[in-house]
Amino acid sequence: MKHIKAYFIGMAVVSAVFSANAQQASRTAYFLDGYSYRHELNPALGGERNYFSIPVLANIGVGLQSNVGVNTFLYKSTVQGYDLTTFMSPSVSADEFLGKLGKYNHVNANLNLTLLSTGFKAFGGFNTISAGVRTEVGVVIPKELFEFMKLGQTGPDTRYSFENLQANASAMAEIGLGHSRAINEKLNIGAKLKFLLGVGNVNAKINRMDVRLSNSQWSIDAEGELNAAAGSGLSIPTKQEIGAEYDTPAEADQIEWGKIKYNSFGLSGFGMAVDLGATYKLLPDLTLSAAVLDLGFMGWSNNIKGRTSAEPWTFDGFKDVAIMEDQDDYEEKKLSQQIDDMIDGIEDMINFHRIETGGKHNQMLHATINLGAEYCMPFYRNLTAGFLFTQYIAGCSSWTEGRFSANVKPVKWFDATVSYGASTYGSSFGWMLNFHPKGFNFFIGSDHQFFKVTPQFVPVGHATAAINLGFNVTFGS
Repeated sequence: MKHIKAYFIGMAVVSAVFSANAQQASRTAYFLDGYSYRHELNPALGGERNYFSIPVLANIGVGLQSNVGVNTFLYKSTVQGYDLTTFMSPSVSADEFLGKLGKYNHVNANLNLTLLSTGFKAFGGFNTISAGVRTEVGVVIPKELFEFMKLGQTGPDTRYSFENLQANASAMAEIGLGHSRAINEKLNIGAKLKFLLGVGNVNAKINRMDVRLSNSQWSIDAEGELNAAAGSGLSIPTKQEIGAEYDTPAEADQIEWGKIKYNSFGLSGFGMAVDLGATYKLLPDLTLSAAVLDLGFMGWSNNIKGRTSAEPWTFDGFKDVAIMEDQDDYEEKKLSQQIDDMIDGIEDMINFHRIETGGKHNQMLHATINLGAEYCMPFYRNLTAGFLFTQYIAGCSSWTEGRFSANVKPVKWFDATVSYGASTYGSSFGWMLNFHPKGFNFFIGSDHQFFKVTPQFVPVGHATAAINLGFNVTFGS
């Protein structure tokens, strides 16, 4: 049982490493008039001045979001000489550990880098042209998997069933053309058309897994699929292709992960999306806004597809264990070898078998909805209060956030904001400093400020952190 749990721990860790959710711009800065990249959160929000970017430094966004953290999996050790132990330790109660988990446990990371961008007033409104890259990496682990790892067999017939264990990663370049304009004194509208060039995409998912542990037999029945595309230079070989040993003909097309190669760079997909937005001044001091982002699709070519084995894996005990080294079949039947064979069987069950190369794989983009309200304080016109509701739509990876902010503009060339958000990933504190005199716009801030970290600079609580900064040249009135 220890070996089975170790395998699943490794599977979860590898998924987390190789599997982010794109953050277009700082949500904390949504209500800052001098922030040049509000149009990425709502295309109806035009810029204060014309601008053009400093290459690469224009807008950098790095984020990590999770509803679990270091203190979910590491605990103070009761063993002398050791400071920490993992959740698998008998000294950590199942109730304590499992009580910290949600139904689905997410770890998402993202990088959003604007390479070139410009915004200018023309054609009766404000226009933007931008080019950048974005990566999205994430893993979703259901709570039942951790229950299986922690509790194991609890009776003569123990069963676990879970779904939506998944890991995904994608990288793409984006070219955007945006336009916003005032319809009248109260209503502004905006839209942005995006062209997406795919660099790479990996999506691995276990749709369903049933585990049964009894005194007479262990069995695992899983159903999952894999899609991977990174141009014609990506090679994901099978055991048969590299001449590796396999026990049955069904294992011939099993993917050999250690032999994956990426021989040459090439684009592997194309997609399109639109952003739509509007703002409306409901009252002299109250402005409402709404936007829908990333309504579109991505089509991947040269896709490699895999599936888990169609046959369930079963283990009904160790057979005729050889004890004496002088037995003729000692090497085949000794206990350590039978354990290794059992682990190999589990890996064969969970592993993916390649069923198609050079195919196509289409997927809808993950859309985002932003709804905002900003109220200007009558006692101090340079102070506003804002509320932004965000819904990220991505199946079981979806998340919701409500963020309150206080925004102040004490002088024409500087504004700042502080915010507090409550979301699927817990609560967070955000801030932004925005300098925008004539000539340049420099901003720096965070949607998720952390205060306590490990020596490796990893947040101790929920693994949630973000940083946004950029420098742009502004011109015009």
